[in-house]
Amino acid sequence: MLLLSQPLAADSTAETPDTNTSDETVTTAQSKDLVFVPYVFSTDSTGFSGGVGVIKKGFIQPQTTAIATVFYGADQDVTVNGQQQTENFSGGFAAIFDYVVPGTDRLLFSALGLKSYFPKARYYMYDHDKKSDEKNYVESPGDEDFIYVTLKYVLPIGEGLNNPEGHYPLKHGFAIDREGYGGGTPFVTGRTALGITGFYEHNSFDNYLSPTTGIDRSSKGLQEWNTNGLRFFVEHDNTDYDLNPSRGYQFKLQYSRDFGWGDSLQTWDFLEFKYNHYVDLPTFSWTQQNVLAMSFWTGYSFSWDDNNDVDGHPGITKNRPPLWEGGRLGGMFRMRGYNTNRFTDRAVIYGAMEYRAVLNWNPFRKNDYLPVAVDWLQIAPFIEAGNVNGSYNGGLFDNMKFDAGIGFRAMVAQVPVRVDIAYGSEGANFWVMVFQPFDF
Repeated sequence: MLLLSQPLAADSTAETPDTNTSDETVTTAQSKDLVFVPYVFSTDSTGFSGGVGVIKKGFIQPQTTAIATVFYGADQDVTVNGQQQTENFSGGFAAIFDYVVPGTDRLLFSALGLKSYFPKARYYMYDHDKKSDEKNYVESPGDEDFIYVTLKYVLPIGEGLNNPEGHYPLKHGFAIDREGYGGGTPFVTGRTALGITGFYEHNSFDNYLSPTTGIDRSSKGLQEWNTNGLRFFVEHDNTDYDLNPSRGYQFKLQYSRDFGWGDSLQTWDFLEFKYNHYVDLPTFSWTQQNVLAMSFWTGYSFSWDDNNDVDGHPGITKNRPPLWEGGRLGGMFRMRGYNTNRFTDRAVIYGAMEYRAVLNWNPFRKNDYLPVAVDWLQIAPFIEAGNVNGSYNGGLFDNMKFDAGIGFRAMVAQVPVRVDIAYGSEGANFWVMVFQPFDF
């Protein structure tokens, strides 16, 4: 995931990663690749909660990562359709990434799913006049569930010709024999893939939602919002190691569409483009690696119809993506200083910059009492900017939102685990997640 390519000064005390590819090296990288992680957190939507997660690198196949977690929250007093009752945050999540489909050598399978219940979920309902008001949300207990299944075909060009699965042995959290990779000519070097993702998402609202009146206790309110469909994408990775690069670039073009199948509330579409760039910087005496990581993302919904509402649900724009899809900002991946899906509209633009420094200091790496390998520790101060608007013209670049924060990351069982703290104009937020934020 990282590769140190910038040579250290002769008088530096930093430890240069050893790129020896002996059997001992590979054994070192894989000796503690299963980890159980207990955690606790508290948010407005969940209350005080805790859980335990498991991460397994090399699940069934060397390049495959499996993740699972279950969680539960303390009792919370909530109001459901005018009645006081007690509810708990609860659920579970499971995922598998980059499993090579048997009988093929370049078709990768990934899947992830969530089943959860939030006692006080917040939904920022779209309103042209109030969309910038942080108090313009509806709160309700309810389910938040999804399942995504992806098939990705790695083209036999560039690095995808001989390494379609993208498997790189690690030692102390650094990739081996990757000095000459990252930042080459697009499609001539790097890995390029075509893919399709099927998705199903379900949100229910114990307090029926009405964007015009807030909570609606009648049967006319929105009781659930279901969506399903397909995403079509092309992606190109030209970095030295995709999950936590030190140099190179990545980009992805994706089109998502709900075709109105089954219990879908309505049809919608969304076209998006993401570009990440990484610059390897000189190290200090106290760092193993310094990287400037930058990300740009933009998207647009062609189907969004401001002139009409969903039949039977005034205030919900026709053919718009759900509140958790499409052009939205806020949450653990983009605009981390704001609540999840705080801003949403037809068009979106976003940019971020992180300074990622892997420290020489790591009291956990050679600790035989830990049940998991912690290969390195990283600090990452960051800034973000973004905005949403009804179109690319007239307002998208006006009244931009900003935030700043710092991330604390660790390479745990060959998977980056991060804690991000960010501050925006509406307060501070705290996020715990696996993988770097630019991966999604």
